Amino acid sequence: MKRRTLVTSLLGACAASVLLPLAVYAQGYPAKPIRLIVPFPAGGATDLFARALTQKMGEKLGTTLVVDNKPGAGGSLGSDLAAKAAPDGYTLLLGTTSTHAIGPAITKVPYDTARDFTPIAHVGNAPSIMLVPVSSPAKTVREWIDYAKKNPGKLNYASSGNGTIVQLTAELFKAQAGVFVTHIPYKGTALAMPDLVSGKVDVLFDSLPTGMPFVRDGRLRGLAVTSQKRSPLAPDLPTVAETLPGFESNTWFGLYGPKALPADLVARLNKAANEALADPQLNDKLSSLGIEPVASTPEQLARLMAQDGAKWKQIIVERKITNE
Repeated sequence: MKRRTLVTSLLGACAASVLLPLAVYAQGYPAKPIRLIVPFPAGGATDLFARALTQKMGEKLGTTLVVDNKPGAGGSLGSDLAAKAAPDGYTLLLGTTSTHAIGPAITKVPYDTARDFTPIAHVGNAPSIMLVPVSSPAKTVREWIDYAKKNPGKLNYASSGNGTIVQLTAELFKAQAGVFVTHIPYKGTALAMPDLVSGKVDVLFDSLPTGMPFVRDGRLRGLAVTSQKRSPLAPDLPTVAETLPGFESNTWFGLYGPKALPADLVARLNKAANEALADPQLNDKLSSLGIEPVASTPEQLARLMAQDGAKWKQIIVERKITNE
């Protein structure tokens, strides 16, 4: 009995010795700059969003957040680095639909999105816009669907490549609308724009910030946005969901830490992110990037990742989509 009591006491002392430093450490957090890994190249939408967000988050946390671009393997290289980092709150990741919903469903990645990351906050959405040539007979989503059904196999859509959110959005549209449209992959939507303007391509689901200028100057016609609700970035455009109930496609951005990130650090970072996203100056900056700020709980980000992952996996499997 005495021996058992001694062992129990020793185990309790060991547990306390581990937990106490963590509690004390958390009270002093952050004591140095925080590294935010962006798994895509500098200058892209994710990078620009990260730099705008980190500036305001740093003000809320009283430290500097340093953006560290680690591109490669469709975003999985940088994501894997974040997954393997120490769970001390000094290495974070700005994950996206590509890294945490589409990538794991279409290719083998070196991490498990549910197991190897700690969700912190869903911080932004970037919806797409359904674009058609001005020569198209369709002026609404319903008219385009009817036009496609009358011309099965004769119409085509452009994408930024196999397995991208642009292709998957179009395939989701095809599945829900019940139309047959041929895929033409390009190495980026910018390369597809001349063919769309000329009418060689019939439709493209492009990002709002790159697509809207073509609509404003009359070179293309915007039929709808792909968010569930009308976007404040294009308030005059309806949603695809107004014609196809339930349709939604966003490039979303989520703030993550490595697995086992202490709950008090998660709460601190979540609070800083949500407060930063409420800042009018940051909102204006994000609007210029075509991104809608989102405030959320860690649990909401986890649900979004699971639901979106399941949705895109179903489309990938059913439509036999590969990234080759």
